Amino acid sequence: MSKTGPILLIDDDPDDHEIFRSALTDVGVPNEFVWFPKTTDAFHFLKTMGGQPFLIFCDVNLAIESGLDFKKKIDADPALHKKSIPFLFYSTSVDKRTVTEAYVELTIQGFFQKEFTYQGVKNRLKMIVDYWMQCEHPA
Repeated sequence: MSKTGPILLIDDDPDDHEIFRSALTDVGVPNEFVWFPKTTDAFHFLKTMGGQPFLIFCDVNLAIESGLDFKKKIDADPALHKKSIPFLFYSTSVDKRTVTEAYVELTIQGFFQKEFTYQGVKNRLKMIVDYWMQCEHPA
């Protein structure tokens, strides 16, 4: 896993994008940050980028294609599946059915509910990034 690769956020809410970006900066994450409001653009980026992202954060509820369907598309692509990119759902709405589907039917590495305070967002993102910086990974 390239621990220096970019952190991707797939989320169609521009306000959430700004909060996420600011929080990563405030906690001192040095990785490039790339935001995609549409899964089609994120998928194209993943297929054409040279190298590997560090982490993918994806909202479940997206306007055109759900985060679950986006992850299914990644898993179905042999080249992307082989990269084993850490994929985390980061969503406002969290229900047992969706969490179960994400873990049982997909290869995800985490499912987190969005925090409601800026300090909460910073704490959550720092914890996640710190974990993956220390984690061994096949890629």
